[in-house]
Amino acid sequence: MMLTCWGGRQQFCDGVSRRSFLQVGGLAVGGLTLADLLRQDAAAAATQRHKAVIMVYLSGGLAHQDTFDLKPLAPKEIRGEFAPIATSVPGIEFCEHLPKLAKVADQCAIVRSIVGQRDEHSSFQSLTGYTMGDVQRSQYPNFGSATAKVLGPVDPLTPPFVDLFPTMKHRPYNSTGAGILGSAYNQVRADGEDIASMKLRYIPTPQFHSRQQLLKNLGQIRRDLEAPIVQDVDESYRRAFDVLTSSKIVTAMDVEQEDPLLREKYGKGSSKHLGDGAPLWNDQLLIARRLVEAGVRVVTVAYGFWDTHGNNFAHLKQHLPTVDAGLSALIQDLADRGLDNDVSVVVWGEFGRTPKINTNAGRDHWAPVQSALFAGGGMRRGQVIGATDKDAGYATERPIHYRDVLATVYHNLGIDPHSYVRDINERPITLLPEDAQPIRELLA
Repeated sequence: MMLTCWGGRQQFCDGVSRRSFLQVGGLAVGGLTLADLLRQDAAAAATQRHKAVIMVYLSGGLAHQDTFDLKPLAPKEIRGEFAPIATSVPGIEFCEHLPKLAKVADQCAIVRSIVGQRDEHSSFQSLTGYTMGDVQRSQYPNFGSATAKVLGPVDPLTPPFVDLFPTMKHRPYNSTGAGILGSAYNQVRADGEDIASMKLRYIPTPQFHSRQQLLKNLGQIRRDLEAPIVQDVDESYRRAFDVLTSSKIVTAMDVEQEDPLLREKYGKGSSKHLGDGAPLWNDQLLIARRLVEAGVRVVTVAYGFWDTHGNNFAHLKQHLPTVDAGLSALIQDLADRGLDNDVSVVVWGEFGRTPKINTNAGRDHWAPVQSALFAGGGMRRGQVIGATDKDAGYATERPIHYRDVLATVYHNLGIDPHSYVRDINERPITLLPEDAQPIRELLA
């Protein structure tokens, strides 16, 4: 939807020439159309508690046996360089480079037996429940877009789905969109014009408000004529101005407003991309928490680069402390704010890494199994689900299909993962296949 207020050649009292115009785009991002605005009560929605999810995608695939599934008794060429340490849950051990996460292990659940993924470097399986080829052929939607379709926005001035993925050089790492649901349910992208379009970039604020007053005066004249259609149009303009002047999302993106001590707990990281993947930037984790507080239902974060075919251990030694600080701070922050029953956190990649270390001191792609971290969402915590063999190569206990992760996410959001939604052509489609089930051990 584009809002254009045209003028002419002569000058009005606010200095706006009739030739000038005010044009504002981006009001239909994330499924938030003007029609949506007119249908909802902003005052009631703004105070509504809501379920939300923060999904952290580890681009490139993190080595599970060097983080959450160590094998200290395996041969050196399998176990690697890192030692396990005790956590806050007796019997559960994490990597020695994750001491802060070890302290909040009682607030987490680790699944060590994620299976079913294909060896492909893409975010598609994690974000849609389908392979890249399936998505390209059938246009399956991002789970955030499906959530936007099913639940809509919490607040008419806040989009339901915000994507913090930067634009990465390896294109399949980048986030998928609404696909067959239609562009109305695409995410608001932080890396691009979507967020920028929410700012009054092209006109000084006083002049903008002056033009708003002019429209208000014209609207009063129209209302005096008692024309219902004109009144509807005038209301549309009013709500459009509300969106433009609402600063909830823009404010949520501004971490400079946070307590410096809390920012220090999160750690900074860097906005610089690693390899052809994502930055390891902890501000994104803090922004994600701020966004769900602002009313966003789904926030996706691309976090770091873990395709460690070479120098795996040097890379992890350098970057795991940043992961440790950021994720532990996010988990504790949600708990401190009383959001841990409402906001689910899921941390995973597209696959794990090979059991055997290669000649470049690296680990290669390994689709048969990986680990995932869960927190919040009212889920059962302080547990490990599933197990792998002595080499961390295959699931030996409770294999869990990767689609079950998304089924769990939908369940936590209050969505039946097998429900039907209408695509852009009004045809019914299911969110996930019938065999995709929420992970029962996580359900409260």
